[in-house]
Amino acid sequence: MDLPAGLTSRPLRMEDAEAVFRLMETSQKHDVGEAAIELEDIQGDWARGSFDLATQSIGVWHGERLAAFGEVFKGRRADASVHPDYRGLGLGTFVADWVEECARAGGSRLVGQTVPGGSGAEQFFKGRGYREGWTSWVLQVPADSTIEPQPLPEGYGLREFVTGERDGRTAFQLIEDAFNEWPDRDPSSYEDWAPRGPLRPGFEPWQIRFVTDAAGTDVGVCYTILAGDTGYVDAIAVRRDQRGLGLARALLVDAFERARDHGATVSELSTDSRTGALGLYEHVGMHVTQTWRHWMTDL
Repeated sequence: MDLPAGLTSRPLRMEDAEAVFRLMETSQKHDVGEAAIELEDIQGDWARGSFDLATQSIGVWHGERLAAFGEVFKGRRADASVHPDYRGLGLGTFVADWVEECARAGGSRLVGQTVPGGSGAEQFFKGRGYREGWTSWVLQVPADSTIEPQPLPEGYGLREFVTGERDGRTAFQLIEDAFNEWPDRDPSSYEDWAPRGPLRPGFEPWQIRFVTDAAGTDVGVCYTILAGDTGYVDAIAVRRDQRGLGLARALLVDAFERARDHGATVSELSTDSRTGALGLYEHVGMHVTQTWRHWMTDL
């Protein structure tokens, strides 16, 4: 479709990261009441080894103002949003058409996006014939809540990340092996993960913690991001043969405590219906604050 008069489109550039951040921040506040995005998230996403900003992104501009954007990662995962001031002009359709064509051109047979439950975006995707995939939940440990200690089994311990590629690859492999247990998941690479992990702008070693067994082998990992006054647990994983020992609970509580030590007043994480971990998080005192759903379509 043609854009309304006065609007133009072009691929995004690295210097557009701030504009995309502001658009997403405004959209999230409008749609769910709060924002859960940082500039560093976008910069990390765009630095992933298999992402090409010039061919896998689009921005719709009104002069110097970003009105909408879309991007497609690995032909499967889309992120797109229209600024609230520009909704109702057909920009959602324009970006969705572009997303589907970009994914199709890259050889993908399926593309989708995760959006707030009950939002206008859900109705939009239903109208395009998308089908519901999985449900995601944001959980939170409220400010001033007591964090109950979670002891480790005898012989197990916690250690902090040591700066360098070795620990980065160890963390990545633990996370990757756990998440590859999900059905139909597209495997990732260290080059795609590291820009959102230890190579993320502002990263500090305290943000990644390992749990070790009696032999000193790393068998679990937790990665936490400090976003303002929120400690966000980005990823937590325990080696399959080490589960059921309380290691994930210990890592989680440790992450909450360390985030508080670094200025966080609340702790959050997200999980979805593919993991089966919702009960674990509720067991340590977390409460669901938001529900999101993934919508996808065959190409």
